[in-house]
Amino acid sequence: MTIPAPLSPDAWVTHLFTAKAAREGGVIRRKLRDIERYVGRDAFENELRRRGYHAVENAGQLVIFCNQEPIRLIL
Repeated sequence: MTIPAPLSPDAWVTHLFTAKAAREGGVIRRKLRDIERYVGRDAFENELRRRGYHAVENAGQLVIFCNQEPIRLIL
């Protein structure tokens, strides 16, 4: 059995943002530890800024809004 090589940071980001929900301007969720492991938090935040996307963090998860619409926090 061959174990696939881990994705490069660029390949991981490409894979993430080519998910159907991301392509359609929806919402995706990832564990913060995976983002830190595969890409690094600073690089990921730079990519979000470059795309004009927003994200919120809660309980070790990042919820990423793959659009440029404003976010309103509902309490």
